[in-house]
Amino acid sequence: MADQRARYFRRLRKLRRSARRWTVLGGGFGGAAAILIPYAGVGLPDAAWAAAAGGSIALAAWRWIDLRALAAQPAPPPPEPVDPEQARARLVAAVERLPAGRAAMDEVRRQRSRMALRGSSAAEPAARLDRASVAMAGLAGDLTGVADSAVLDAAVAERSLRELAQRVAGVERALRVAPADSRGGLEEAHRSLVDQLSGGVTAYERLVAAAAGFVAEDGRGTEHPAVTQLSDASERLRGVASDLAELRKFADPMRTQQQH
Repeated sequence: MADQRARYFRRLRKLRRSARRWTVLGGGFGGAAAILIPYAGVGLPDAAWAAAAGGSIALAAWRWIDLRALAAQPAPPPPEPVDPEQARARLVAAVERLPAGRAAMDEVRRQRSRMALRGSSAAEPAARLDRASVAMAGLAGDLTGVADSAVLDAAVAERSLRELAQRVAGVERALRVAPADSRGGLEEAHRSLVDQLSGGVTAYERLVAAAAGFVAEDGRGTEHPAVTQLSDASERLRGVASDLAELRKFADPMRTQQQH
């Protein structure tokens, strides 16, 4: 809709400029023809002046007609105001569709959360949660089979712990402005929230450690395909080298006999 409205006014301005330009040219050629034809009589050059004047006047008339017809049409309505939150959500979704977009957006969210929690008692548990979540993201691709649900559980737990950290920081900000007679209940609630946050982050770290143990044990009993391929290639090369050595043993006596 915004493009249609801009296109309408752009075409209107273009027609107005064209109509004015051809009107000026038609007036100039018409004035020149009106002066030169009576002065020197009618000849071949005067026909060119008359043709230029007539063509310019006709084009100017057509442009004014087109301009009036276009101006009589209603302009497209202005676009509806864009919701900043919707625009931001669309931008984030577009970035996350890129190959490394999701990782970049996760890092931006972590940085924003870290800045919001700076100076609060939730900063240290939140930093531990950041390190654990990065480690969990690196293990997520190898958690398959029975451990597949651990990735979803970790994501839900991480979101809840980040919300809890924001709540702790909010209670601390309220404590700074609360009167002395009402701080007792807030301080107790704050200590309870901090304990919950610290215990939740510890449980998350244990989940990451368990996931790392599963990944390590899952690939422990079997040899990695790359190792198998390298071993096969080494055996083939050793076989070729042995064949070349045997061939050289037969070739050297024959070369000596040929020389004699």
